[in-house]
Amino acid sequence: MTNTEPRQAENYAAAGRRQPTGWVGMVVFAGVMLLMLGAFQAIEGVVALFREDFFLTTSNGLVVPVNFTAYGWTHIVIGLIAVGTGLGLLAGQMWARVVGVIIAVLSALANLAFLPAYPVWSSIVIAIDVLVIYALTAHGREIKY
Repeated sequence: MTNTEPRQAENYAAAGRRQPTGWVGMVVFAGVMLLMLGAFQAIEGVVALFREDFFLTTSNGLVVPVNFTAYGWTHIVIGLIAVGTGLGLLAGQMWARVVGVIIAVLSALANLAFLPAYPVWSSIVIAIDVLVIYALTAHGREIKY
């Protein structure tokens, strides 16, 4: 322990806060994953809007049979909110933790419904959603320091 570490610990204790741990990296990871997730969602949405023939099934073969335009706009909106939330999370904002969990859940549900059209991509995005939810719920308060 260096000479500055005991003073830092005293400052955290005086402020009523715990000293940050190594888990802060998980929250930064969640913020970066939300940025990447938002980009993935937006790409998926643009493809759904302009290349309906790209997918493995028609819109009637989806879990919720709506046209690909509706799915495209849903993915674009989720993607844009995810990017904004990721930036807020990296800035240490409390609202971003809450919105991040909500967006990750909505993203997982949207991709679950989109699974028949693009199974590998949707599975990867769902896995990233699960990692984001874990990082934000288990270690979300760490980023505030």
